Amino acid sequence: MKLLLTLCIWMLSFASNNVYQPANTVDLKVLIGHWKLDMSPQDTADDNFAMMSITKVKDRSFEGEFYREGVKIKNGQINVQLGIIYGALLSGDNSGDYHSTFYYQEGMLHGTTHAIDKGFLSVWTATKID
Repeated sequence: MKLLLTLCIWMLSFASNNVYQPANTVDLKVLIGHWKLDMSPQDTADDNFAMMSITKVKDRSFEGEFYREGVKIKNGQINVQLGIIYGALLSGDNSGDYHSTFYYQEGMLHGTTHAIDKGFLSVWTATKID
């Protein structure tokens, strides 16, 4: 009985995770392009938007701009070991450094940006505009 229960739980864990793809089948090129970042996704009435442009993906890294034109992505890294695209980057301007992370799901990016020196954590979503 214990073996049957264990087998059922094991089978259900695979059946319920229909988003999972093996890491070697994930297409990282879906990240390349221009993204419109909604910096306050909880408020549909505002117009608080930023941008991200990913221009190059190579191996497990990426390049581009984040937040506004001219702010280069530094140390853009990708992880797909769970079959989901996760990304992390560092950006910054004269006001400090920004640490951002995101994951890709169903054509959207879901992310956070943490400004350590400013003491805030922003939650955002992004849609591809080209």
